[in-house]
Amino acid sequence: MSATDNKKKSIPVAPVPPAGVPVNLLSSVAPPSELPNFVTASPVLQKPSVIVPVSQPVQPAAGDHAVIDSSQQETFSPAIPPNKGEPTLPIRSPEDSQATQSPEPPSTPEIDKIGDIMPGSGLLTWMKGAVSSGGILQRVAEKAKSSVDTMITTLDPQMKEYLKSGGDLYIVVASDKEVKVSPIREAFQTVFGKATVVGEAAQSDVTAAQPVGYAAAYAAAKQRIAHVRSTCAHLTNNVPVLAIESYLQETVSDRWYEISLVLLSQPSLGIELQLQSQGTPVPAAAVAALLAATPADYAHAQTGYALTVGSVMADSLHVPHTEWQEATTGVSRREILSLAARSLAGSYKKLLAISAAET
Repeated sequence: MSATDNKKKSIPVAPVPPAGVPVNLLSSVAPPSELPNFVTASPVLQKPSVIVPVSQPVQPAAGDHAVIDSSQQETFSPAIPPNKGEPTLPIRSPEDSQATQSPEPPSTPEIDKIGDIMPGSGLLTWMKGAVSSGGILQRVAEKAKSSVDTMITTLDPQMKEYLKSGGDLYIVVASDKEVKVSPIREAFQTVFGKATVVGEAAQSDVTAAQPVGYAAAYAAAKQRIAHVRSTCAHLTNNVPVLAIESYLQETVSDRWYEISLVLLSQPSLGIELQLQSQGTPVPAAAVAALLAATPADYAHAQTGYALTVGSVMADSLHVPHTEWQEATTGVSRREILSLAARSLAGSYKKLLAISAAET
């Protein structure tokens, strides 16, 4: 190796400062080199070229892939064709275009009803229409009213008569005893929804105190109705009057039953309904006691007995005279009369509908 090569490969050494002079470490660092410049020069805009539109452009065949030369750059032109940059789509007919559109949701009957009820009106009008049309709001309102009525009548049972009183039906019962008036009121209010049922005192003096047989009971009931119409001046022939008469019936030898006859009369429509309740068995010994308590010269001995069966059965069972049926069979007289009155009320309602259809 020559001396010249040794000189080229030798590493320069920084001069050593004289003694006593502080050493500066940064003095041996070379100055920084120039940073690289990544910003390229903006391309020179060329002169806009005029594009001549082609009347029949040639499109590549389906399946062929067009090869674009990256060296050819598009030049800016102020005259851009309308279909510049838009993909080529097949031409479709208006029928095809309508078929491809999303179908509209079909109108349902509920939507049509709502449209009829609220043609541009507010929420209150829609709610009023929904209630009057018998929809869900009406059922909710009826359920709420029924719940409130049940709560009121549970807290105060006497409010039931007040809540269901009224309407177009007014009935008079030929008795002022609640044991007769209450089941009649409940039965007619159940059948008609609302009804006003009142009681008027009435007496029968054409038969015995305890009628025996259907004929005697019918005569006593007719007498009670006539007594009410004669004493109550405000009653017209268009007001129905109802009477209840209990009688004894011997079905076979020594087989006695206590039955109630329910009679309704409305002369203006020519209506007279008769209905018998279910029978309550009466011991033959009680009937023998009634016969023994009736005097031989009793004026109405041919129609029955001088004492009622209730008084004899109450003394024998040691219960009030209105509760002997329940003590004997477990079914109260109120329940017996209520069931019979409901049947009569249903028949009366059908007759009213027939009469209204004929007029």
